[in-house]
Amino acid sequence: MDRHRPRNTFSRIVRFITDDIWRITENEVSGIRHILIRIIKTLILAVHGFLNDNLQTKASALTFNTLLAIVPLLAVILGIAKGFGYQDTVCDTLIDYFPQHAMPLTRAFAFVDNYLTLAQGGLFLGIGLFLLFYTVISLLSSIEETFNGIWEIHKPRPLYRRVTDYLVLCLILPALMTASSGLSIFLSSMGIYFSIAPYLITSLVFAALYIFLPNTHVKPLSGLSAGIVAGSAFQFFQFLYISGQVWVSRYNAIYGSFAALPLLLLWLQFSWIICLFGASLAYASQNVEKFSFERDCKHISRRYKDFLIILIATLIVQRFAEGAKPYTADEISTGFRIPLRLTSQLLYLLVEAGLLIEVSDTADERILRYQPAIDINRLNIGFLLSRIDEYGSENFKIDTEDRFRPHWETYLRFRGNMLRQGEDTLLKDL
Repeated sequence: MDRHRPRNTFSRIVRFITDDIWRITENEVSGIRHILIRIIKTLILAVHGFLNDNLQTKASALTFNTLLAIVPLLAVILGIAKGFGYQDTVCDTLIDYFPQHAMPLTRAFAFVDNYLTLAQGGLFLGIGLFLLFYTVISLLSSIEETFNGIWEIHKPRPLYRRVTDYLVLCLILPALMTASSGLSIFLSSMGIYFSIAPYLITSLVFAALYIFLPNTHVKPLSGLSAGIVAGSAFQFFQFLYISGQVWVSRYNAIYGSFAALPLLLLWLQFSWIICLFGASLAYASQNVEKFSFERDCKHISRRYKDFLIILIATLIVQRFAEGAKPYTADEISTGFRIPLRLTSQLLYLLVEAGLLIEVSDTADERILRYQPAIDINRLNIGFLLSRIDEYGSENFKIDTEDRFRPHWETYLRFRGNMLRQGEDTLLKDL
């Protein structure tokens, strides 16, 4: 038996996962093999995105923000529920859903009652309500910002949209929790199906977050599939957490009643990790077919990057000259087989350099389209690359006035000659 065979097999597997699989396009396979390759690519992209975007650290930040906002968030939810007369139902639903945190939740409910009582009169009414809603909106903004980062979205919701959307979410959340309680009772009457109620409810909650919270269009199927995975993982973690309460008794012997706080932090941390991995999975599921040759994007040459900048800008200028609907990043990526992440990065660079502007889609303002920011009769190759060259900081202490002046002037002269040759070619005429 060849002792090197296992090592060679492992090397082939690694090479296939990291390189070869990304060169297999959708028109080269079909049937079960196509589905299997798509699932493998999606999982690899999700894990890769989770690690590269440093989502574990972002989960820690969200854990801290959640801990600060938990009482104000409960105050908003329970205050709205109290106004409609089902505060007790919401409290019971929360305790039933998180039985391992019954004691911290009971204490939080007491804090909420005191908070709401204090907020009913005096100067504290205005200031208290402002701080209350500011804390909740700040938490939801942090979550949206993290989701936007996963989806390569650089533009958050406008402030007025954040306030209105988040307040609507706070209004409907108590109703959804009450409805979920009724759904659990309904499913319990169906016997064995009662066991799937927590998985169903949790999956729908995660799916709703993945579909509606990012400031972009998320396909329902991608959000729902990621929601099912995240919801199932969350419920499995809940099971492990509750089952581990046996060894928690030893933990309590050390920390006493204070043990509830570190255990709550641990639970929040793992919950956010699951949530953010699900968001990464939703992004990968929706865009997996646009990630062919993704590994090559990290090592793209300077000239090919310049070529793609010219290509993307030309497509947008010519679409504008035709009077047609502006492109989205997804349409450019799909139509011209440019990896989506690279497309988004180059579009962001062109916008920041003042060459393109973002406009909201008329049907869905979360969808961004791109059109020229300046007169297309001035947009030639030389002007385009000159703007890209000058974008960014050059404020360093390298001595370009004396010691390295010949190097700097030689480069400027060489680059200037090249850019002037491109001044005769307008992008709209390519």
